[in-house]
This record gives sequence, C-alpha cells and structure tokens, in this order.
Amino acid sequence: MNWHTEPSPMFPYPQGAIMRLLMRSPILAWRMGLGRVLGHVFVLITTTGRKSGLPRRVVTEYFTYRGKLIVPCAYGVRSDWYRNLMANPLVTVQTWQGAESLRAELITGAEEFRALYPVAMRRSPVMLRAYLRSLAIDPEDIEDVIAKRGRITWFHFEPTGELTPPPLLTDLLWVWALALGLVLAVAWLRHHYTHQSDL
Repeated sequence: MNWHTEPSPMFPYPQGAIMRLLMRSPILAWRMGLGRVLGHVFVLITTTGRKSGLPRRVVTEYFTYRGKLIVPCAYGVRSDWYRNLMANPLVTVQTWQGAESLRAELITGAEEFRALYPVAMRRSPVMLRAYLRSLAIDPEDIEDVIAKRGRITWFHFEPTGELTPPPLLTDLLWVWALALGLVLAVAWLRHHYTHQSDL
C-alpha cells in the first residue's frame, strides 16, 4: 500500500537539460571540495539505482532532531531518489561532518510528525509554509498537518553496519588550481602588455 495520498504539486518536476544541470550543480560543487560549507545546510545522499544498481546522488536540505538526520523530499513519489529509497533504504549521506552509512525510513507516525513540525518550521518557515499550502495543508494548524501527513514526504535515518553505496569523492579539487592559474596568467598578461605600452 502506498503511504502517500497524492504526489507533491509544489513545483513542476525538473525537466530538460538545463534544469537537470542546475539540479546537479550542488553535486559538482561537492566534488570541488565545498561539502564542508554546503554541508551545514544541505546533505548529499547516495542511493542505489533501483534499475541500474549504480550509485545515484542527490543534494537536498536537511535538519536534525535529537541527533537524527531528517530529510524532506519535496517532489515526493515523483523523485527518483524517493523510489530508490523505497527499493533499497541503505544509503551513504554526507554533510559537513563527513560520510555516514545509514538506513532511511519514511516518517509516517503522527507523534513523530507532531514533534518534528516545530523544528522544521523554525528551520525554514517560508518554504515550509509554501510547501504545505501547495499540498492543501494549513501550515498554522498542526492538527491539519497531522491529519494530512500522508501528503508529506520526510525521511529519518538510522546508523547501519550494512554495506552502503560509496561516498562521493572530492575529485575536482584541481579546478581551483586551474582557476588560480588562469587568474595569475591573465594578471601577468595585463601587467606585461601595460608595461610594454608604457615603453
């Protein structure tokens, strides 16, 4: 039985090459070594592709509650990573603190929603209100939130000793050296030609 009563209509699901590139840009930033910065707000989740069996990655917002990682999935059942988690809940997550092997679990319990809701509202009140209104949920009425929680897609994660997908490596650090080299080369050329024109 599908827990969700309807997919999330918050935003049109990303389509087209440009949108896919924009959605993947945080992953590129992570590969360039910016995970220590981005990881305070965003989590990088590596799932296993339900069809390919290959590592699949997504970057999304998160918050913590009593030391537990809580991750919303704005597109709900339309998200590939949601479907991957439903097929295989073993994941590797990366935040500013590094990588962890975890097991994902969809949050469905009324009491857990009741406890998490004020924490989520403090973390991102504007986006959460817009998200809930798009689901025909009154963000100011906790009872309405609880009653319609089947429309909301949140996961929590528990530590596991089981084998999870490999973490994303910071394999694009060389980009910074290349960029610095280009900046220095341009500065040298400007200085050289300016000096030549003064002779």
